[in-house]
Amino acid sequence: MAGRLNGKVAVITGAASGIGLGAAELFVAEGAKVVAADIQDDKGRLLEHRFPGRLRYIHCDVTQEGEIVQALGLAESQFGGLDVLFNNAGISDRMVQLAEVTADRWDWVFSVLVRGPMLGMKYAAPMLAARGGGSIINTASIAGLQAGYGPIAYSSAKAAVIHMSRMAAAELSPQKIRVNAICPGLIATSIFGASLGLPIAAADQMAAHVAQHGDTFQPIPRTGLPNDVAQAALFLASDASAFVTGTHIVIDGGMAVGPRHAWDTAARSPLSALLGDALSPPAAG
Repeated sequence: MAGRLNGKVAVITGAASGIGLGAAELFVAEGAKVVAADIQDDKGRLLEHRFPGRLRYIHCDVTQEGEIVQALGLAESQFGGLDVLFNNAGISDRMVQLAEVTADRWDWVFSVLVRGPMLGMKYAAPMLAARGGGSIINTASIAGLQAGYGPIAYSSAKAAVIHMSRMAAAELSPQKIRVNAICPGLIATSIFGASLGLPIAAADQMAAHVAQHGDTFQPIPRTGLPNDVAQAALFLASDASAFVTGTHIVIDGGMAVGPRHAWDTAARSPLSALLGDALSPPAAG
């Protein structure tokens, strides 16, 4: 059913690629006016050209407070206000152990993934309240739910996003502002290439590689796509989720449901291996 965001204005950070791009395309298709904020200016301008009058692009580095304010201000000046903020801009830290993490690297990861969404919520809240309420969506990750899905700085930051969303939902509820988080699993985007330090073009190619070979990592036997997450964002942005706040939605194809042997019959559980070894007769000799 089209038109689920008719009359709504949304700001999406990290909107020029990956999950943000999927959300921008879907939100426009569902009737929203969108401010697409990103640091990939060439991609952003192409996106604006695709949706004249319905989407505006603005350069926005979420580590820069003033640029967040400008992006939100564009929603007011161009489209008359704000109903939805999707704090989606993100990066991936490199897969390093705790002993190798530098203080500067840690601060940068938290600046993008936690401080950025915090500032977005801070400045968006009065605008949402002026419209009688609205929805804030923060991109977290299954890496923020348990160990094993990301490096320590990234995973810790995403855990902070989940709890920050819960806290903000409580604080902003009197203003009829809902706040929720989305926790993607393995989604075919350029973030994996970026985590390896690849340039943008090569990182985009890595996303295609993940799309081709990421179907064996979770119970649902296909790779997660940006549109899978965008659909969840659409639900949280729309009035269909009017009674949903302070929670997180996991979009991971079942990856975090349990260890591999829980869903892959070819994988042997450690407990079965232990019991099997205990029951095996001793070797002769």
